[in-house]
Amino acid sequence: MLNTKQLNDIEALQKECEKHDNIQLKLNWDMLKTRFDDNYDFLLYEKDELIAFLGLYPFGTTVEVCGMVKPRERRKHHFSKLFEQAISLARLQGFTKVLLNAPAGSEEARAFLNVNKAVYNFSEHQMKWEQTELEEVHGFDLRLAEQRDLPLRIRLNVESFGLNEQSSLEIENRVDLEKDNSVYIIDFQEKSVGKIRVKVEDNEAWIYGFSILPHFRGKGIGRKVLQYIVKKYSTKGNTLHLEVETENAHALNLYKSMGFQIVHAQDYYTYK
Repeated sequence: MLNTKQLNDIEALQKECEKHDNIQLKLNWDMLKTRFDDNYDFLLYEKDELIAFLGLYPFGTTVEVCGMVKPRERRKHHFSKLFEQAISLARLQGFTKVLLNAPAGSEEARAFLNVNKAVYNFSEHQMKWEQTELEEVHGFDLRLAEQRDLPLRIRLNVESFGLNEQSSLEIENRVDLEKDNSVYIIDFQEKSVGKIRVKVEDNEAWIYGFSILPHFRGKGIGRKVLQYIVKKYSTKGNTLHLEVETENAHALNLYKSMGFQIVHAQDYYTYK
């Protein structure tokens, strides 16, 4: 588990890199703060100063990689050394897919990706809700998830996001351990048909895992639920955020119609 100093050092380095490069890094802070051990985190210090960081983020059989190097310490092969260690561990742990995550438009990242012959896979938009008038909605019920809902949560991940059951179970178990998380089950006509998770930190409410069973899609349930969640959390003084793959046109159009605007993009590359 990362200690307080390490977490503070990572955060400080992230802010420095983001300001210098005019980008936004995706370091999955919810995972960093709840690691059971630090095997997936690679930190390089020089005279008690963190100059490079790389994190591995497991999602079932896939592992995502993201990292950064202090601007004045670049082009000294620091990140390459951390990357070699991380990939060796990923292979040893049996991950079948490695995705390298980089902010869209990052020249530093693009150079590294080209050298390592990483192949573009997909992009993800980070969106923020801009204040718009929202009407009252009804026709569904929203309740906090209980232990009995775990099979449904797993099924939704499998049918909506293409995960296998074991990967889905691991993710949902991790979600339940995280602080400031609320997992809601969507009930429609006395049936549990979907889920949505909201994580609040520093007055930012992030929406994750929003999914409806295929048979119940196209009935306007998703729009109503999203509208309700946005209104519920925005009235408490939170800004609303979410992520969506650029190829998911239906979801992207839904979010835009609700007042969400694209603020950042992350690119994912396959490494073999």
